[in-house]
Amino acid sequence: MMQFIPLTIEHYPEVERIYREGLDTGIATFEVSVPSWEEWNKKFLAQCRWVAVDHDEIVGWCALSPVSQRKVYRGVAESTIYMAAAHRGKGFGKPLLQQLLTDSEAHGFWTLQAHIFPENLPSIQLHLACGYRKVGLRKQIAQRNGKWHDNVLLEYRNQIQ
Repeated sequence: MMQFIPLTIEHYPEVERIYREGLDTGIATFEVSVPSWEEWNKKFLAQCRWVAVDHDEIVGWCALSPVSQRKVYRGVAESTIYMAAAHRGKGFGKPLLQQLLTDSEAHGFWTLQAHIFPENLPSIQLHLACGYRKVGLRKQIAQRNGKWHDNVLLEYRNQIQ
């Protein structure tokens, strides 16, 4: 039975492992190394952090990061979700992302953005299945290991507007 638990420092060793597995795909993030807990904790907002646990094993995590420090964008955040390699494609991602969407609305977020490599089709499909819509393609937006990559920009609008 899957359950969702607020992500805390105690979960970080597993979060770090799952994040590293994502980095190893080469299509999950522009990052090339896993941050320390202190760096990770500064990057992500204190609210809306979750781990998905199935049979006492952390199978995924999600969190939000601000898109801007400007007050007018306080209700807009970037969503991040990572699934453990052994649990991808097994139906754990959708309920975890839905948990994040529900929690984000409860915390006053009206828009969530996701920036996903076009090659990461499972992630794009997951986001679309949860109500995100494609709003654009950002051509050669950044480099990872010296190679330019595009990003698909997806957006989710909560019902609180």
